[in-house]
Amino acid sequence: MEQSKKIISKYDPNIILRVIPGHFATANSHVNYYMDITPMKARQNEADRVARALSQFYIASTVVDTILCIDGCEVIGAYLANYLTESGVVSINQHSTMYVTSAETTSGGQFIFRENMVHMIKDKNVMLLLSSATTGKTVANAIHSISYYGGNISGVSAIFSAASKVFDYPIHALFSTADLPDYKNYEVSDCIMCKEKKPIDAIVNGFGYARV
Repeated sequence: MEQSKKIISKYDPNIILRVIPGHFATANSHVNYYMDITPMKARQNEADRVARALSQFYIASTVVDTILCIDGCEVIGAYLANYLTESGVVSINQHSTMYVTSAETTSGGQFIFRENMVHMIKDKNVMLLLSSATTGKTVANAIHSISYYGGNISGVSAIFSAASKVFDYPIHALFSTADLPDYKNYEVSDCIMCKEKKPIDAIVNGFGYARV
């Protein structure tokens, strides 16, 4: 893999995304950059900054009962719940506070909720929070699952997103392809890097990468 480079968020100059050029395989596509979002999810001060920046996309008229965290974003989700509450975003939960939770996924990428978790989704206003969205398939799967379990979507937030919206739901992201103009993602069968016989550098997901 090539040397990484840093991108500064226009929403907060202290939020920096490290990207690594190469040939990477995700669950849904092949991409030419790996987004190293791990420090933002694991370091207290970085997670706090990310949450504060994401909260600026929402106004007091938004209702959020549950923040559904994907790709290990629970620390950011907890801070985000605080910032949303401070900015006037309300919850209809009986205890007037937000749930911050995650979901299990099947081998096919579908999201499932155990019986003890369903009450956090059913009849709730659910905000999706994920580290990155490349093709939008993960967001689509999450929306389908929330709808199946009786929930409503109140917002979609991501640290990086190549998609601007899914099912007419805008994705509010701190970084986009405007920050990385040469970013590419390909269907596996149409990957130009594969056709050029460029080997895959690593398999990546929301938890990191594994060299091959």
